[in-house]
Amino acid sequence: MNIQIFGLSKSFDTKKAERYFKERHIPFQSIDMKRYGLSGREFDAVLHAVGGVDQLVDWDSKDPVVDLLRYLGDKTAREDKVYENQQVIKLPVVRNGKLATVGYCPEIWKTWD
Repeated sequence: MNIQIFGLSKSFDTKKAERYFKERHIPFQSIDMKRYGLSGREFDAVLHAVGGVDQLVDWDSKDPVVDLLRYLGDKTAREDKVYENQQVIKLPVVRNGKLATVGYCPEIWKTWD
């Protein structure tokens, strides 16, 4: 397993995800979204793994970009807008190769053995 956790150091769900893997002695790489974010290929891989931009966005966020995304009809335009404004992505993003989850999802991580 090659686990990468994209999140923020102050995010409660990011800390829970890191604790989940630490408790099971599964090595992981923690990546600060504010500092590094997702590269283009990583973004595309996560987008494909989670099933589209609608599952990737934190719709409860008060960020004005989220309001704009609600009215953008073109799928490609929404994906580009999310890539440019990665602060609207629901955290943590946990990757294991081509598999990925958004948010705290231990029931899915259990199946990654």
